[in-house]
Amino acid sequence: MSSLPFAPGLRAATKKRDVIAELGVRTFINAAGTYTALTASLMPPEVMDAMRTASRQYVNLIDLQDAVGKRIATLLECESAMVTSGAACALTIGTAACLTGKDRARIQRLPDVTGMPGEVLVQKSHRYGYDHAVRACGVKLVEIETAEELEKAAGPQSAMMLFFNDAEPRGRINADEWARLGKKLNIPTFNDASADVPPVSNLKKYTKLGFDLVTFSGGKGICGPQSAGLLLGRKDLIEAARMNTSPNSDTISRGMKVNKEEMVGMLVALEAFMQRDHEAEGREWDKRVATIQKAAEKYKTVSCSVEVPPIANHTPHLKIKWDQGAIRIAPPDVLKALREGSPSIEACPMTNKEMLVFTVWMMQPGDAEVVARRVAEILKQASA
Repeated sequence: MSSLPFAPGLRAATKKRDVIAELGVRTFINAAGTYTALTASLMPPEVMDAMRTASRQYVNLIDLQDAVGKRIATLLECESAMVTSGAACALTIGTAACLTGKDRARIQRLPDVTGMPGEVLVQKSHRYGYDHAVRACGVKLVEIETAEELEKAAGPQSAMMLFFNDAEPRGRINADEWARLGKKLNIPTFNDASADVPPVSNLKKYTKLGFDLVTFSGGKGICGPQSAGLLLGRKDLIEAARMNTSPNSDTISRGMKVNKEEMVGMLVALEAFMQRDHEAEGREWDKRVATIQKAAEKYKTVSCSVEVPPIANHTPHLKIKWDQGAIRIAPPDVLKALREGSPSIEACPMTNKEMLVFTVWMMQPGDAEVVARRVAEILKQASA
């Protein structure tokens, strides 16, 4: 009998398993977009190769975060950077950094903010479903609407100014002015731009505007690990953010762990994203939209429009409407039929009683033709 220890990564290769198929979990064509519950994007081969290589080696995690952060900061022309366990983690540790700095006693006390500035200023229209990640640090969110109200509310208790990038059109203070006011008031500004690439230029835009911290999701348009994100900004705040999370124990974000595979995968995904031919990619998206639109518009009363959201998820959204008296099916029922068919197709959750919505940027080659055929089949049957 061999006396060699068991080495998990060295077992002889056998037939590749499809564990998802074994478990009977539904897979689908993604005509919806980068929704977290739908597992967002698919990682390209070079990202998976990098993660696989990293998985077979031991490193000091702090040294790796140092090196990866330095490379990302160079790529994005910002002062400092780190990989986080998603953009939500970045919100938590970025807020923690603004509260504690590098004071270890304060770091260990969070979410108890007694004796430290504990207020975060935010526009009322910028409250959203992710500010819980900020509130987890024990802070109080102070709502304002105008620049005048902001300056009146600012004071010794103000730890941070939070900006939700997608909400810019709804607010009365734009991103440029928010960053400028933060500098004037000497309060760190944080921009949550998690879903805001493409365009690729956004990766550098907001730190150059003067935001002290900016976060992007790793698993959306960048096509990195779904469990990873980027936190960019001031060197002192990134250092403090790192002290507030794993591998440091007794911190508010100890459980929001990022291992070597996600760090390396995030870096390689970012490099690949920045090197892509984004104009060619845009032309491909337009072709996919046209394929589905052409199939749908064969039927009387069907009309299509294409809209590109101005900030988040800045890609073509195909919106399909019809006279439900002539085509006797409602858009949510088409969504259901697509989901329950074979292959299963997920339409955009923006679908409502009035319209069926698709995005095409997460589709794989050939998917648009399948979606077009299935939509045509469903509309034809409903027309009959």
